[in-house]
Amino acid sequence: MAGPIFDSHAHYLSRQFDGDRQQLLESLPAAGVAGVVECATDLATSKGAVALAAAWPFVWAAVGIHPESLIESDASTNAEFAGDWKAELAAIAPLLEQNKVVAVGEIGLDYHWPIPKEAQLELFEAQIRLALELDKPVIVHDRQAHADTYALLKKYRPKGVLHCFSGAAEDAAWLTAQGLYIGFGGAVTFKGAKRAVKAAAAVPPDKLLLETDCPYMAPEPCRGTRCDSRLIAHTAAFLADVRGVEAERLLQTACQNARALFGLG
Repeated sequence: MAGPIFDSHAHYLSRQFDGDRQQLLESLPAAGVAGVVECATDLATSKGAVALAAAWPFVWAAVGIHPESLIESDASTNAEFAGDWKAELAAIAPLLEQNKVVAVGEIGLDYHWPIPKEAQLELFEAQIRLALELDKPVIVHDRQAHADTYALLKKYRPKGVLHCFSGAAEDAAWLTAQGLYIGFGGAVTFKGAKRAVKAAAAVPPDKLLLETDCPYMAPEPCRGTRCDSRLIAHTAAFLADVRGVEAERLLQTACQNARALFGLG
């Protein structure tokens, strides 16, 4: 498989990479990785993502506040801002002017964890509005929150991607018709991912992205191990079979799509 790998959603700042981050990142281009978007979850990781992008030519950054940061004590949302996400977002906003910051993310809604719903909705809406003001795409986290996520996407019509898509094929149809991209990672290869597979089969070629969400969700046959961008090769092979195309062609298309969404020429 010789197609370029573009990982549209990664977390290389995770502690799971502390032991070998430098060596791993050095190895990625030789393994066919042409691009990575490092996604932040709070101010600290937003600054870290900017630094990572500055250090590596093939890495770009997304900055923003993840909904889980509202309740995580070690997130800068609480550790530095005592829960005042508005002040934190004001501190993050200037980073969006940096050269290699290509999106507002990772942002969205997560109803799996006991996070106050109104606070999540207000935070998500504020970040969508910021992205629109600055003409940046959004990278959307949607976990067990389809109705409210979709309502805000319909209301504001931002450009961006729904990462780790878990909705129905019918949802993917109107989301892509609205101009949004759909991201698929290792979870689509899992045995229970029947709905995601149907959606992956239906997404238009020019709206499909590949991702890892590394270090999480390594695809089959590597499930349960630490994930990194190289493992997109397995996800691509799986989706190529689902879509009836060659894996190299799918990788090329997904790379072109990522470059188009993030304005990389």
